[in-house]
Amino acid sequence: MGLKVAVLMGGSSFERKFSLESGKRVCDALEEAGHKVIPLDTVPDLVPTLRSEKPDVVYNALHGKHGEDGTVQSLLEFLGIPFVGSPASVCHRAYNKDALHSSVQKYRDITGDTGVASWPQGIFVARDAFKDMGAATALDLVPERVAGGFPVVVKPAHGGSALGVHKVHDQEHLGEAVLDALSYDDAVNIEQWVDGVEVSVSILGSGWDAHALPPVEIVAHGEFYDAEARLNDELVDFHCPVRLESLSPNLEQAQAIRAEIERAALEVYRAYSVRDLGRIDLIWDGAQAKCFEVDVSPGMTSHSLFPTSCEAAGLSLTAVMDELVNVAVSRAPLF
Repeated sequence: MGLKVAVLMGGSSFERKFSLESGKRVCDALEEAGHKVIPLDTVPDLVPTLRSEKPDVVYNALHGKHGEDGTVQSLLEFLGIPFVGSPASVCHRAYNKDALHSSVQKYRDITGDTGVASWPQGIFVARDAFKDMGAATALDLVPERVAGGFPVVVKPAHGGSALGVHKVHDQEHLGEAVLDALSYDDAVNIEQWVDGVEVSVSILGSGWDAHALPPVEIVAHGEFYDAEARLNDELVDFHCPVRLESLSPNLEQAQAIRAEIERAALEVYRAYSVRDLGRIDLIWDGAQAKCFEVDVSPGMTSHSLFPTSCEAAGLSLTAVMDELVNVAVSRAPLF
């Protein structure tokens, strides 16, 4: 017997367009699995609608602010409605890209594991520091504060879909990139630019039962996998699983590197206590897996990497969505 599933989609973030596309595909998959689907946007009467509809479970297809920062998750926890995905506390922490180092290090301190994941070195600066305290006059310090100096990557400290992300080659263009990143968020990260093989690892499950799906190798036609390329397949090539020859000319070594990439992604996933599904984005720099983003609400569009990994693993999106909503319903009640 099918479940009554409310799918949250759209929202008011800069990633609304991505969310609507993801939500539609999720709705189609759930309907194909035999569930009754109620598509819902985050309008002011969302709570009355949820209380009157009484869904068995909610699937959150929102991206960006409110969808991935713990806002909607805290609302669903308050209402006592089961939902697919990570709890509010996890989402809140994962939404801040600057929290990667502290989250993984705390996990290692608890487990005693030395781990394999690493991350780009960088700095975090809040918008008010630029706006009210003159931080913009100190951007000349960036080359000495970020290991390796230029080029650097400038990006909003929160959010996804590569909106507001820039590769900056010199001091002259740094201020403009920071201003654009801050137009999407209230803080900015300025980090090392890492050259290498860009890989995205989608993961299903929770805790020690979590398992990595085949990693996707991303080869952007431009300088990097930017927001435009995420909506246009003609601007990027995907290889799933990652091509072994991209990792090493030696087959045995390449297989070992792929295994290390998956271990690094799982370490980060578990360090954050991500639940049900997620995606870890990283770059293999020739020596280490440099992780730079945790996505607790992976995109489900025709361009998205999570469905690509599912297909490579021999899993239909319909079967995956069916399993996720059933697992969410079977969890112990929130209260």
